[in-house]
Formats: sequence, C-alpha cells, structure tokens
Amino acid sequence: MPAGTTAARARRNKTARAAPAKKWSGRVTRESDALTLESGVFSMRSPLRIARSLKNSAEHSRRRKAGPFQSAMSMLNFFINRAGRKLSPARKRILEQAKDSLRALYGRPARNH
Repeated sequence: MPAGTTAARARRNKTARAAPAKKWSGRVTRESDALTLESGVFSMRSPLRIARSLKNSAEHSRRRKAGPFQSAMSMLNFFINRAGRKLSPARKRILEQAKDSLRALYGRPARNH
C-alpha cells in the first residue's frame, strides 16, 4: 500500500492521537496548586489519618485559593470522582468516612448519607 493511501494515513493519524497517554487528573493530584499532599495520603487505611493529613496540608499551604476546609474537601472529592469505577467498595467507604472525619475536625455538621 502506498504511503499516501487512506488506510496508511488513518494508521498514522491513529498512532499520533494515541501518543499523549498521560492523565491530567493524575498530574493534578501530584502537582496541585491548591495543596502539597503527603505521599500516599489516599491509600492510608484510617479515615481519620487521611482527614488529618489533608487538614494539615490545607492549613500549611500558601497556594490555596479557598479556605482550608474547602481545599481539603475538594481534593478528597476530586480523588474519589476521578478514581470512579476503579475504586473498590472498601476503599470508597474509607474515603467517604474520611470526609466525615474532615468535617468533624473542622467542627462542621455531619452529612446524612
């Protein structure tokens, strides 16, 4: 097949489009302008430890645009939403409990689930 044919052109275009395989959401989690997160914060087993780590990161951040509670909760929600179906039920339960722990640390009312 000559290089100028439609099939050859389609193969080249498909390869060129597939090149940027990096996910923007992973970069946001690592390099967020809002918070500098503790390594492995979202893989911790204790909801309270996750909440304390996020609170600490939010309160020490000089780059956040919102208040510490909103920044910490936003990062936690962002992680849960981006993980989507790949998040196991057990991990999602721990992260949802971390939201409740974060609210408690900031003296915010608990949400009804």
